[in-house]
Amino acid sequence: MSTKSVLVVDDEREIQALLSAMLGRMGLKADGACNLAEARDLLEKKFYNLCITDMRMPGGSGLELIGYIRDHHPDMPVAMLTAYGDVESAVTVLKAGAFDYVSKPINSARLRDIVDAALRLSDPQRPGKHVLVGESPAIEVLRTGITKLARNQAPILITGESGTGKELVARLIHEQGPRGQRPFIAVNCGAIPDQLMESEFFGYKKGSFTGAVSDKGGLFEAAHRGTLLLDEISELPLPMQVKLLRVIQEKVIRPIGGHHEVSVDFRILCATNRNLAAMTQSGGFREDLYYRINVIELYVPTLRERTEDIPLLTDRMLAKLARKNGRGVPKLGEGVLDALIGYSFPGNVRELENILERALTLCEHDVIQVQDLALGNRLRNRAVEESVRGVSQNVDDPLSKPLEILLEEQQKEAILGALEKTRYNKTAAAKLLGVSYRSLRYRIRKYRLE
Repeated sequence: MSTKSVLVVDDEREIQALLSAMLGRMGLKADGACNLAEARDLLEKKFYNLCITDMRMPGGSGLELIGYIRDHHPDMPVAMLTAYGDVESAVTVLKAGAFDYVSKPINSARLRDIVDAALRLSDPQRPGKHVLVGESPAIEVLRTGITKLARNQAPILITGESGTGKELVARLIHEQGPRGQRPFIAVNCGAIPDQLMESEFFGYKKGSFTGAVSDKGGLFEAAHRGTLLLDEISELPLPMQVKLLRVIQEKVIRPIGGHHEVSVDFRILCATNRNLAAMTQSGGFREDLYYRINVIELYVPTLRERTEDIPLLTDRMLAKLARKNGRGVPKLGEGVLDALIGYSFPGNVRELENILERALTLCEHDVIQVQDLALGNRLRNRAVEESVRGVSQNVDDPLSKPLEILLEEQQKEAILGALEKTRYNKTAAAKLLGVSYRSLRYRIRKYRLE
């Protein structure tokens, strides 16, 4: 670390001196600049492993410096100095591309955590053990987003239907970021009883309540210097939402029965399959917490939006299931892939894996046939459920239809319209719709539009 250097940009010489002294004790060399022009001049002359800049300076703001570094030195992490409790500014700088922020007055432990994380960005990382399978345009967009957001420490809200792989996306963001060698703690907010939630998150001290026979650390402490994923964040009770907001803003906790606050440093990722914006309107979710966790939103596509990936996913899953069961990888009979591509997968990737695991169990002579998929049973069960729901719905109201059917009808109309405009030239229609030729061909088969 002794060869690494930091650029400190602040118009107050005292702050520069203080930060330089703190960084010096960490074995780092610090150079100081008082304004944007000086900072740019130093950046052109020398390489820095990290830049720490104030928000407000004469002759240009810290946001302008972030933009300059992003355009000219994209691999350099930038941390912003913000006034204590200035949460709005912190959110703004994270969205602008800052790596992280440091609140004034400066805390040496917090500064060390940020410096350690920033310097790890430029160090070689061990390859992660998780992989995002797929080559469709939707997955390429997601893969690019993961790579970009892994370098940032901004809170991310991962959205998408159930079974799309939101936890996998969170793990990839963690593994590819500077905290990749630190703990990754995934919490299902809907699985913790309300009466145990505070003790699970904050921990407790011995004797703080009946049954507390020893000290126990909470989930916030377990995620210290790592990443905390709050899955099904929409299930968090309102009283806990208030406490979570304070932890995110102030980065301190107090265990139940404890007399002192404990500093915690973790990156927070949240996941949901519900519309949190609508929940804020109905009072089911706090608006201030929503904007705090939704600094950046990352959407995980459904399997219906990436049907091109079904053959590759099927191969990978069958190989994994075969290893798990100690048997050879089965072959796919005639029409199996077409049947899978034509199915709508309301349960997404998770449902595909369940279908293949069942088929592997039922197939004979290591060949999976269409009947082994049992897709007909799934369709019949869904039809019964929809008919039961439809009894109490107004059949003349288009909104009474399930969302999945509405989306399919809209896709059919768009495809037919494009085909008519291009005189049924599929290549031209695919270009008009903005999808690949292969994707259009799958959808034509799926909706029986041949």
